[in-house]
Amino acid sequence: MAISIGLGFSRLPHFPLRSPFRHHFLKVRLGCAAAIEAFDDTESEKVVESVNDAACHRKTVEWKKVNSNDLGISNSKISRSTRVVLNGLRRKGFEVYLVGGCVRDLILRRTPKDFDILTSAELKEVMRTFSRCEIVGRRFPICHVHIDDTVVEVSSISTRATKFGRDLSFVPEKPVECDEKDYIRWRNCLERDFTINGLMFDPYAKLVYDYLGGVDDIRRAKLRTIKPANISLTEDCARILRAVRIAARLDFRFAKETGLAVKSLSSSVLRLDRGRLLMEMNYMMAYGSAEASLRLLWRIGLLEILLPIQAAYFVLYGFRRRDKRYNMLLSLFSNLDKLLAPDRPCHSSLWVAILAFHKALADQPRDPLVVAAFSLAVHNGGDLSEALSIARRISKQHDTSFHEILESQSLDSLRDNVKHLAASVQGALTNMTDEYFVSRAMAEYPKAPRSDLVFMPLTLYLRVCKIFDCVRGGKEKGFVSKQGSKIDYELLALGSLNEVRHVFARVVFDTIYPIDLKYN
Repeated sequence: MAISIGLGFSRLPHFPLRSPFRHHFLKVRLGCAAAIEAFDDTESEKVVESVNDAACHRKTVEWKKVNSNDLGISNSKISRSTRVVLNGLRRKGFEVYLVGGCVRDLILRRTPKDFDILTSAELKEVMRTFSRCEIVGRRFPICHVHIDDTVVEVSSISTRATKFGRDLSFVPEKPVECDEKDYIRWRNCLERDFTINGLMFDPYAKLVYDYLGGVDDIRRAKLRTIKPANISLTEDCARILRAVRIAARLDFRFAKETGLAVKSLSSSVLRLDRGRLLMEMNYMMAYGSAEASLRLLWRIGLLEILLPIQAAYFVLYGFRRRDKRYNMLLSLFSNLDKLLAPDRPCHSSLWVAILAFHKALADQPRDPLVVAAFSLAVHNGGDLSEALSIARRISKQHDTSFHEILESQSLDSLRDNVKHLAASVQGALTNMTDEYFVSRAMAEYPKAPRSDLVFMPLTLYLRVCKIFDCVRGGKEKGFVSKQGSKIDYELLALGSLNEVRHVFARVVFDTIYPIDLKYN
């Protein structure tokens, strides 16, 4: 992971000519180019043929219109702002549906991260219905409807994805015994990524429309692309990261074809815009499934592309691809996950801060008292005297299983050791955001890419620095440390310094001094 300076981003990742990965990457890029060319007018029949083949296969699956009560969906789980938008469009006579991941989460009895609405209204008609509304997006325009302090996304059934002025939509054959409304809904579902996201829910008729076997895949905990996997993931390589995120968050497994395509095309994520990469990584790390995401990224070979420093740490300690064991990095994020949820995320500065903190400890293990005093100083805005006083009174046994934590020992100067750790964290953050250092992280492993991937902007880097600056700079003037253990999730999502520092210290303490530590 590296930092982008100013308005632009750093150069693209480089790969050593001697690395076998270069040949594989070129094959992937050629594959991606071929798939993009398939959308040209002269070749578009290939994509339509593939989709129609998939559609023919779907004819053997019974089209389901399931009563939402039978799936355990309650309309009371729909957020108030979403109901306002649904009711507003419904009163105007338009059809409205909830679509995508929110329907999946409602079936799984999970709280959706957000709710997406699909309507028969044109986007301009949505604009006329709500006073605080704007159209966003160029490739696939949608409406952002502002209700109080929330934004509800509304898309139109009539909207088609475009790229460079061309319509990328296709017109599959109408299945036998399919009425016009079913055909329109079915076509819309075919344009989505995974079968479990291809569900439509009419909250007024209390019907879930399942044209692609999504309900069965939810019951089987299986993630499967709607189109043939190689086509789907080449068409939009961001779906690879989305697949990891969904599988990790829901503890789903990949369908065989989807899993093979995710692995073989994984390096194509390097084609994504750096801002998109940060967004997708934040979805993995900030919403309560960071540990599972790290494990899955490692298992499929994406961690060494996106976070090569952390991949090198796994390799150094012999962590296998399907290892069930824990290490300190995974334990830190496991404890972070316990405090978060899809509707209670943290700001990206928190998980980046944890990565930098762990990197510093991995480079130079520390006494548990030093780590405790450091996290206390972060929490109280740099009041080292108070932090040292509290740390010295800790009598609880620390976790002795981590390579990064030394056995307790007599320290010459606890204060100096804490400040040295703060300097090490700052150095680790700088190294994590230095292109050359990142590119060398996997130099010992010639079959892995030497990625100098840049997806953390300067503004985020500076926010993370601010979290730790107080430990070396002394108590911040006017700083009032947070009282009590309750987390203000609204402030945490916004990146409030107090809230981020509070949760950081809490995660560190829960890792070094676990509550359920068993004594021999």
